[in-house]
This record gives sequence, structure tokens and C-alpha cells, in this order.
Amino acid sequence: MTTTAVTPRIFSGIQPSGAPHLGNDLGAIRNYVRLQAEYEAIYCIVDYHALTSTHDAATLRTRTREMAATLLSLGLDPERCTLFVQSHRPECTELAWLLTTVTPVSWLERTPTYKEKKQNQPDDINHGLLTYPVLQAADIILYKATMVPVGRDQAAHLELSREIVRAFNNRYGDTFPEPQAVYTEAPVVLGTDGVRKMSKSLGNAIEVLADPETVRKQVMGMVTDTTRALRKDPGHPDTCNVCQLQRFFGDDHEGLWEGERTAQTGCVDMKKLLAARITDHYAAARERYLELMATPDRVDEILAAGAERLKPLATATMAEVRERMGLR
Repeated sequence: MTTTAVTPRIFSGIQPSGAPHLGNDLGAIRNYVRLQAEYEAIYCIVDYHALTSTHDAATLRTRTREMAATLLSLGLDPERCTLFVQSHRPECTELAWLLTTVTPVSWLERTPTYKEKKQNQPDDINHGLLTYPVLQAADIILYKATMVPVGRDQAAHLELSREIVRAFNNRYGDTFPEPQAVYTEAPVVLGTDGVRKMSKSLGNAIEVLADPETVRKQVMGMVTDTTRALRKDPGHPDTCNVCQLQRFFGDDHEGLWEGERTAQTGCVDMKKLLAARITDHYAAARERYLELMATPDRVDEILAAGAERLKPLATATMAEVRERMGLR
């Protein structure tokens, strides 16, 4: 008798931050595309989570559609993965409330993201910022996903989800699998300032699906080798952000770095080359993105189909949870 191997189910959520920057693609989306070929992949645009900082309805709707078009244009295939919007399967909010009853407040107060958010938006410390990790756990376990792709620097966030699962299972019986990490080698992409992580909110991003002139201006405005006073001075590609980014757009970066070390090329040369390579690399995706944004009904159909595909899973999970908790 033969047994059929079960493909592990993974889940990951992404904030609807609108059109993407280079850090989004290198740090997350490229891994999403790769993993859809290896796992039963569920990818969620987390609009409920976005409400902790985005309070304008029209902005949220626009950013959600932009993120969906982005993911599809950069390689997510709705035939190979499930892409949907968090609020289209609202069972996660019910599950999140139920999970709060097994989650100590002290666990939430110690999370690095809560402390960071308190600093970033001190005038808007809403309850959602505190309970964000509970909803995050609900997102994962509603579909009984067993794997979550994360960078190693994000492992602590997943561990909190695992703790919540253990707390629930200890109280109500073995219900949810503890999600395991699928560690992805996601680079930390510095912004155009060369100091902080790339972020649109910080104004240091390179918008990869923007028109070529916008990309060129953003790249040409990058901070390069601050120790290099003159064009004839040797460069330091190991610490130059522009040189480091060349690694992702060709296999000739070692030669380019040598040209910098020997002053055969200058910082302006490197920025012009990087701008051209980014524009060329994302040309097809940019065209696809514009097509999708011009046909919003098609994007909405894909998202609705993804949510409908997950309905049986979500319904079954909530029926089991209510039974275990005495809510029938």
C-alpha cells in the first residue's frame, strides 16, 4: 500500500502598502513566488491589520488593490497559490477574539512591534496595535497552516503565535498545529539614504513599478560612498549601498566592485547602471501591473475566488473551535 505525500500548507500576510518598493520585492515577494511552487501556499493582504495605522477608507481600498496587482505582476499565480484579502474571510476576527481569552496581556506588551509602533505613532496607540499578534496568530491557524515563511530576524514574532497555539491547545485540547518557520534568506535592503531600512514612509524607497524616469531620479538621489571625496579616489563597494544592490541584478558585481576599488568607475556610473538594470528587470512586471490596475474587476475576481476557495477550511475550523469552547 502506498501513501500519498501531503504538501505542507504555508501562510503569509502582507500589509497593503500600495505599489511596491525594491525592499518589498527582494525581502518578501521573491520568496513568495518561489515558495508557491513548493508548498500549498496561502497569501493574504492584511487589510484588518492595516487599520491600526491607516484610517482613510478610500486610501485603504486603493492600497489593497495596488498590492494585489503588485503581487500578481511580480509572479504570484492564482492557479498555484491562493491570494485573498483578509477581511473577505472575517472568520479570522472571531477566532482572534477567542484567542485573546487564552493570551496574557504581558505577552503582548513585550512584543518588539508594539514598542516600535508606540514610538512611531504616539498619538494613535489604539487597541489593535496591542492585539495585533493575536490576529496574526488567528490568520495562520484559521487555515491550519503548518509553515510560515519568515526571515530569521522575525522568528520571535512567529514564536508568539506558537505560544498562543500552545495555550489554546492546553486549555481546550489538541486543535491547532504549531506553525513552524520556513526560514527565507531575505536581505535587509537599505533605503536611498544608505542608513535606514527601505520604507516609503521614510521617503527612502525605490518604487520598482514606477515609470523609468521616477526610478532614475530615485536611484540617482541615493547616498553612495561617503568616504570617497573625488572621482579619482578608490571606492569602497563593501560599504556602498549602490554597489551592494548590483548583486541582485546581474552576476558581474565582483567586476563592478573591482572597478570601484581601482577608481575606473565612479559613484555616478554605478547609479546610472543600477537605474537602468532596475528599469529593465521590472519592465514586464510594470506593464502587467498597469494592465491589472486598468482592469480592477479582474483583480477583484481573483481575490474573491481566493477567499471563496478558503471558505470550507475557515468554516470547518470555526465549527471545531466553537464546539471545543462550549459555544454551540
